Order: sequence, then structure tokens, then C-alpha cells
Amino acid sequence: MIKKFGIKFGGLQQKILNLVLIFILAIVGVFFAASVYLSNNLTAVVDESAKEQKKSITSVSEETMFKMLDSSMNQNASLQADIADNVFSEVSGNVNALKEYAEYMYTHPEEFTDKPVSDPKPENDGKPSVQLQHEAAVDPADDKKLGLAANMSEMMLSMFKNSDVLNSCFIATVDGNIIFVDDRAGANFDENGKLQTFEVRQRPWYLGAKEKGDIYFTGIELDAFTNIPGLVCSAPVYADGKLVAVVGADIFLNNISDYVNNSLKYEGFVCIVNENGEIIFSPQKEGTFKAVTSDKTTDLRSGENKELAEFVNKSLKESVGLTSVKIDGRNYYLCSEPMKTVGWTVISALDKSVVDVPVQTLISNFERINGQSQESYHKSAGFSQQTLMIMILLILILASVAALVVAGRIVRPIEHMTKRIDEISGTDLAFEMDDSYRTNDEIEVLAQSFATLSRRTLSYIEQITKITAEKERIGAELELATKIQADMLPNIFPPFPDHEEFDIFASMTPAKEVGGDFYDFFLIDDNHIGIVMADVSGKGVPAALFMMMSKILVSNYAMMGGDPAKVLEQTNNQICKNNDEEMFVTVWFGILDLTTGNVKAANAGHEYPIIKKADGKFEILKDKHGFVVGGMDGMKFKNYEFTLERGGTLFLYTDGVPEATNSQNELFGTERMLAALNEEPQAEPEKLLGNMKKAVDEFVGDAPQFDDLTMLGIKLL
Repeated sequence: MIKKFGIKFGGLQQKILNLVLIFILAIVGVFFAASVYLSNNLTAVVDESAKEQKKSITSVSEETMFKMLDSSMNQNASLQADIADNVFSEVSGNVNALKEYAEYMYTHPEEFTDKPVSDPKPENDGKPSVQLQHEAAVDPADDKKLGLAANMSEMMLSMFKNSDVLNSCFIATVDGNIIFVDDRAGANFDENGKLQTFEVRQRPWYLGAKEKGDIYFTGIELDAFTNIPGLVCSAPVYADGKLVAVVGADIFLNNISDYVNNSLKYEGFVCIVNENGEIIFSPQKEGTFKAVTSDKTTDLRSGENKELAEFVNKSLKESVGLTSVKIDGRNYYLCSEPMKTVGWTVISALDKSVVDVPVQTLISNFERINGQSQESYHKSAGFSQQTLMIMILLILILASVAALVVAGRIVRPIEHMTKRIDEISGTDLAFEMDDSYRTNDEIEVLAQSFATLSRRTLSYIEQITKITAEKERIGAELELATKIQADMLPNIFPPFPDHEEFDIFASMTPAKEVGGDFYDFFLIDDNHIGIVMADVSGKGVPAALFMMMSKILVSNYAMMGGDPAKVLEQTNNQICKNNDEEMFVTVWFGILDLTTGNVKAANAGHEYPIIKKADGKFEILKDKHGFVVGGMDGMKFKNYEFTLERGGTLFLYTDGVPEATNSQNELFGTERMLAALNEEPQAEPEKLLGNMKKAVDEFVGDAPQFDDLTMLGIKLL
């Protein structure tokens, strides 16, 4: 044996040293292998966890954004359609009023005296005035009824002055003369000051109204004298079954164009498509959504883009929810709302890339934070390996025990962290710091990074939860509104047990949570019962509020006495005082004498009543309609009477019954309605209404309910 440096080489000391060295090397080797295994395992777990978290965040974010966008864009499209449609609704209402007055005037000429009317005068330019124009080959003196038509002057002048949207209103005779009101008298003269002629019977509005036989909206046309683009609403006037004139009004479309162009102030834009599938208003300057002149327009329904064609075709028929369509190489979110008055539709568009920005930002932030965490981890792992090599040398020098202690201190936090990360799944995304990670080295840094990422993820989920709770609160409030509305209508049957001389039953099924239809019945005295059936314009909460006000006014004025026409007149005047939203309601109101069966009634633009004689079948009673309630102040209504026999039944309804639509866009119609009633004509009112509801449901099938469904039946016993 040789002794050197205090160690005996070849002796027991060397063997012990060799044994210790072998033992230490073995331990170090095992420790090193375990560290490498755990480090690789942790790296794999971290990568997999990051992928799962990214997938979860992406899925939840996209789903939440889609739901929020669907709700907001649908509400926005509906509001935008209502705003745009209000203009055309007002024009349509004015033209209807002109038509009714003109038909009465031509039918009762003995009640009017001829009025004079003069040609346009340049000095009237800028002032509302009544003017006469005619075709080149027409002499106004040959028109024997021109003086009668001039009786429309005061009504048209008043209508023009009181409207914010009309640019003119007129009555054109079949002899080629036209009496009109506007404030552009100077436009009727050429550059030489000569009065221009006007081909009345060749204008699109004249031909369209004559062919259709009803209210007619032209497309975008240039004004005959100013060349300003506009739209004309016209209607034919008949006397003794013959066409005698065409009345109408026109508007310039500057306001609508400004409204559409202003939509570019936001991240999306609005465009308007006419009934032919053509873009007529759009703020876009290029591409598919660009608005062009009528000679260059194309029908989007027959274009190469099948997805867009299908969307536009459907949009002209009904509201369309959030839909993703690729247009001009870009993905758009589209939704639409039809404009009921003119048959056009408003399309609200939003570039999908704008919607994806929040989600992509969130994912980018996540990837950045995760990348930083992984980079920090890899740096820490590299530094740990260097430290480990130094520790191996120290362990070889100091002792195996110290190596085991140090190894334990390194391995235990990693094992704990790995186990916690493996447990993270589903909704359990919380990773919190505890004392086992506080090693004052890179492991603590990595653990802190995981804890920070976990807190941010949980905060995002909490925000989504709050948004969901708010939607549930709104749903609960609408449910309460539905109950309140239902409680406003008579719903206890029989309502008057002491009166056995009649049987009455009614029902109302709203299309939305709350509706605009309503019915009512009440005893005016022991021998008379008032009956109301009405339909408010629009849907939802605004229509429900307007419904409640109308119901109260009708019943209050009825109980104060007076015939149905007087009650409707008082109700109309009261509503028109504060009707800034320009809503209206169609009303049928009748008073039934329970002793004689006589019914005195008035109809304000509502559906025809249906009656059945004691031993007959149900038939439609085509009464004379008046103007709607709330449409114009000072309107007069007319009473009419009929007799309800003992054993006879009166059936009232809103347009939701005949206009119920199935999946093939077919209407239920009056013929099916009469067939359902006559299936059991002698049945009691409750059974009759049940038969009608069953027939409508079977016809509609799975198609959504488009309008409120309201019915009332009363039978004299």
C-alpha cells in the first residue's frame, strides 16, 4: 500500500473511498437521470397545458363574441330598418289618405264645387303652391272634372307643409292633367323661361299604380325637372269601378343616403337592397356592395356568389340572423331586417376580421405570456443543469448525504408542480403559489408565471359569467312583461256568470315575449256589451306599451257613452297628441245589444269581421274601413249596423291568423280560416277558437310564428 495525501491507495481507506465514490456516483447518476426525466416531463406537461388553455380560451371567446354580436347586430339591423322604413310608412299613409279623399270626392261630386287651379308661376319658387301641369297634346279645358279634382288642393297643401319628408304630392287625371303641390315652381320652366310640358300618363308611378291597382312604390327615378333621384308612392283612384285618377307623393332620397353613408362612422356599415336584389344605397365605393346607377345594377340573387344570393333572397322575405358570408375575398358577418312598407331590406355588415381582433389579441397575449414563461423555464432549466454539475463536484468532495439533501430540495418542488399541472382540467384552472414553490430560484419564477397566467384566465371567465347573468336578467324581465300584458286582457271565462244570454271566449298568443295585439270586452250597461279587437303596428315592448294605452282609451271613452265611431274619433285624437314615434293601431269596435242582437260598429283599418247566422255558416262581412287610429289627427269614422241572431256567432281576429306563414312562405288565408270555422259552425266560442288555433298550428308546422295570433268569439244563446 502507498500512502499519499493521507490516503492509503490499495488499502481499506481506498476501498471505502472507492465505495463512497461509486455510491455517490450512482446516486448522482440516478439523481441526474431523475432530474432529466422530470424536467422533460414537466416541459411536456407545460406545452400540453398551454395548448389546452389556448384551445379553451379560443373556443369560449369565439362563442361569446358570436352570441354578443348576433344579439347586438340583429337589434341594430331591426332599429335601422325601422328608422329607414318610417319615411316610406309616412308617405304610404299620406297617399292612402289622398286616395280615400279622392274616391269619396269622385263618388259624391254633388257635394263639391269646381275649384280653379293655375299653371306654375316663377315667383312662387321656394314657396309651397298648388300648380297645374299637363301633357304636350292635352288641353286642360277639355278635362270636365279638372275643377272637381282641384278640391284636393287644400288637403295636399296642408299635407306638404306638415310633412318633413314629402317633396311633392299630386293628383293626376286620366285625361293627362296633373295638379300638384311643391315649392319648386321655377323648375317647371326651361332655360328660356318657357313652361315645360309633362307626360303624365307615361311616368312609372302612373303606369305602376294603374297596373297594380293599389299602393305602388317606384324604384329610384330622376325627377322630371330637377334630375334629383327620388322615389314616388302612388295609388289608383276608382269611381264606379273605373280608373279616374292617380294620387301620389314623392320624396328625394338625400336623407336616406346620408343615413347610410353615416354608418361608416362605426366599424361596420349599412346598405339597402331593393325588391329586385339591387344595391341602391351603400357607403362602399368599391366591390360588390358599391351602389351604382340603375342601368348598371345587378341582381345579387342571381350572381355567382351563391351564399350572398341565398342571403339576399331570404332577407327580402324575413329577418335573417347573424350569417358569415365571403364577399370580394373577405369574410363578413351579415344580418338583415326587411322594410315592410316598400319591400326592401336593410343589410348590416361587419368585417369578420374586426370581430376577430379581440380574440386574436387575447390569444396573442396568451402566447406571449406563455412564451415568456417557457423561455424563463428553459433558461432556468439550463442554469439548473450547470448548477447540478457543480453540485456533483461538490457532492463528490463533500459527501453523499449532502448530495441527497440537495437533490431532494431540487426534485420535490418540481414533482409537486408537475402533479398540480396534471390536475388542471375543465373549470379548475387555478394554479396558486404555496410554500413548496418558494425556493428562491428559477422554480419559484416559473411557478409565479403559472400563477399569474391562471389568475388572468379566471378573470376572463368571470367577465364572461357576468355577461351571461345579465342576459338571463333581461330574459326574466321580458317574462314578467309577458305576464303583465296577459293580465291586462280579460282572461276569466265565463266573464259575466249572471248573463246567460251569450257566451264569449278570446285568446292572444304573442309572436315575441310581448305583443301588440289586444282584445277587450266589457258591459256598458245590463243590455249592452262593448267588444274590441285591435292590432298595434310593430312588435315587442314598444308595441305592448302602445297596446295598453290604446286599450285603456277605448274602454274609458266607451264607458263615457257615445257610438263606436265617436269613441274611435276621441281615441284617435288623444293618441295623436303625443305620438312622436308615429305608431298606429287598427281597431274594430262594436256595441252589441243583448236584447235585440243589433250590433253598431266602426272599423279603423282592421280585418273584416266574420258572422254566422243561427242556421247558417260563417261568412265574411265586408264592412267599410276607416283610417287607422293614431295615423292622422282629426280623422272621422263611420258607424254601420248588422244583426246577430240568436244562435248566431261573431268571430273577430287580427291579421296574424290569415297571414300565418308555413315553411314554404304560403299564407293561411281567409279560405282556410272560414273552413276551420265551418268545421263545427254550431260549436261554442271556446271550441271554435281551439279549432282555429289547431288549424293554424298544423298549417304553419315548424315555421316560426311571425305575428301575434289574437281571436275572439261571441255567441248569442
